[in-house]
Amino acid sequence: MSAEQITRALVVVAHPDDVDFGAAGTVATWTDAGIAVTYCIATDGDAGGFDPDVPRAQIPAIRRAEQEAAAKAVGVSDVVFLGYPDGRLQASIALRRDIARVIRRVRPQRVLCSSPERNWQRIHPSHPDHLAAGEAALCAVYPDARNSFAHPELAVEGYEAWTVPEVWVMAGPTSPTVSLTSPTCSTASSAPCAATRARSPTRLPWSPTSGPGSAVWPSWRASPKARSPRGFFAIDTA
Repeated sequence: MSAEQITRALVVVAHPDDVDFGAAGTVATWTDAGIAVTYCIATDGDAGGFDPDVPRAQIPAIRRAEQEAAAKAVGVSDVVFLGYPDGRLQASIALRRDIARVIRRVRPQRVLCSSPERNWQRIHPSHPDHLAAGEAALCAVYPDARNSFAHPELAVEGYEAWTVPEVWVMAGPTSPTVSLTSPTCSTASSAPCAATRARSPTRLPWSPTSGPGSAVWPSWRASPKARSPRGFFAIDTA
């Protein structure tokens, strides 16, 4: 699809910060172009964090607040948390249904999700939750969200079937590394915003030499280019 045909986009990921360290630069270019972007986060990131002095019961609220702040930095105000347990995510029928519900509500022309395929060159993007979220998102795109008879409870709730024309997959096994040559100020601030300037108990220290403001940032942070987006695998799902 051409950029002019996209007015709504949905990003589906497993954890708070997955999109910030995976596609914040791209999201910023979309919102700058007037595209309404929604984030769908499968978990609250309750198994994350690095500070043992922070009570575990506080982590979900901290992670949610960080994600909402990071989303705001790149022009996103609609953030949906599905509340699944961090570290135990599976591409279940329930998760597929819940993502399909968000798709039917948002009615996006484009969905961006994690790859369900393991990246053998760089293992970190292939967290089991990432793989599960990617698989569930693709199943929600096809066939769940477009099939009026799938998950009939959604129709009862008032969510009519919707066909997503296009899906972009990030952090797959064949993603190249490219330069992010035109980041906006909001894009460059997204990761430190998510990390609360490296003082957050749930994040490792953020470095300006390794984050999205640096000269080289792994492929899934690159800006999209028409139907051949660098760093993403684009799928026609119409």
